[in-house]
Amino acid sequence: MSNSGNVSELQSYEIPVANNYILNGKKKLGSGAFGEIYYGFYQREEKEVAIKLEQIKSKHPQLFYESKIYMTLKGGLGIPNIYWCGTQGNYNILIIELLGFSLEDLFNYCGRKFSLKTSIMVVDQMLSRIEYIHSKNFIHRDIKPDNFLIGRKNRKNIIYIIDFGLSKKFRDPKTNMHISYRDGKSLTGTARFASINTHLGIEQSRRDDLESLGYVLMYFLKGSLPWQGLKAKTINEKYNKIMKTKIQTSLENLCEGFPEEIETIIHYTRDLTFDETPDYNFIHKLLKDIGDNNNIQFDQVFDWTIMFKNNKKKEENNNSNEKEIKQAE
Repeated sequence: MSNSGNVSELQSYEIPVANNYILNGKKKLGSGAFGEIYYGFYQREEKEVAIKLEQIKSKHPQLFYESKIYMTLKGGLGIPNIYWCGTQGNYNILIIELLGFSLEDLFNYCGRKFSLKTSIMVVDQMLSRIEYIHSKNFIHRDIKPDNFLIGRKNRKNIIYIIDFGLSKKFRDPKTNMHISYRDGKSLTGTARFASINTHLGIEQSRRDDLESLGYVLMYFLKGSLPWQGLKAKTINEKYNKIMKTKIQTSLENLCEGFPEEIETIIHYTRDLTFDETPDYNFIHKLLKDIGDNNNIQFDQVFDWTIMFKNNKKKEENNNSNEKEIKQAE
């Protein structure tokens, strides 16, 4: 990438990055407030990668901070490998393991609703990722389906967690001293899945990641949450409406029609104190109980696994029919 490199330049070329990496400017994988992610290729090992870009002039640069967190988490199941981080041209760059679809993509693919089986298997894996991050003294602070991706090839059944730009150390690794309780903070994360305490401006801790996970579970099962789609003139007004609806919606109503263990999980996460160590095994057990009570095996065969297979068969049949028609002509 040249020193004058910009986004319009990216869209036109295959650009050398670092040593032996090629960024494909025509294959954008995602974008957001942080910057943009492109498809890339490591020539030396013939390996596909994802290349995350952040403009140097960004108001709140986070890429180097995020790369340090990835290094701290390195080796954990469901944590992507990072290959290089540095600056080139006008960009800070992070080269990372290429993953598959996000859970939000797969949710849309499956008609914006997951079965009970898929929902509890997915959330069980998500819980394990959160537990691992917490064990390394960090909280994620933006638990949502977009930030969990499936692996590729022989790791398609593994769910990965990404995007640590908003993550924060909640505990000193040397002294085990927990951060102090504070209030008056602005909302960090995604309002749809944020905990009630986050809406109230209270410093986030481990409990907030877990409460968010409870809302993700209900989102998967119901297709939407009661506080989605609220009209407002400003972002602050919208956040307030979401908070009020979240507080006013009883867990009994939110979880109505679904296994009672789900209500227990969200109750448990809301009842945790600020610096309390969550009982992750208790939540895992409740998810397993839902499986046992509904004859569900945690075999990692998800809704999208079946749909991908069926669609592939349809495609093969269509191709076969087209060949037969051409031969008949």
